[in-house]
Amino acid sequence: MYFTTLQLGINMKKYQLGEFEEIVLLTVGVLYDEAYGVAIKKEIVDRLGRKVSVGALQSALRRLEKKGYLSSRKGETNSRRGGRPKLYFQITSLGQRALEHTRESRNQLWDAIPQAALKLKPAH
Repeated sequence: MYFTTLQLGINMKKYQLGEFEEIVLLTVGVLYDEAYGVAIKKEIVDRLGRKVSVGALQSALRRLEKKGYLSSRKGETNSRRGGRPKLYFQITSLGQRALEHTRESRNQLWDAIPQAALKLKPAH
């Protein structure tokens, strides 16, 4: 199915995700009930070999929650954490739609690339 530029523009603004936001949302999904800051960071490093600063991750999590793509809940307090509870994240239905839209948009672009364009000679 193809969309007009107007339709894509409306959907893109509604479900706009940056690359790192997409990675964070997908990682929250992978971790499911165990998606809290340290675990999310570790999963991104382990799966993608990508360095992640705690600050960048926390900013992305707050931004995604503000957009309505994530919800959070507090876990139990722990003396090792100075009595602070872990904050667990979960993808919302809006977050799921944003991920689906992003995947569909990428697939449309991949499907539109002529085969000849992917058989380029290596750069010298």
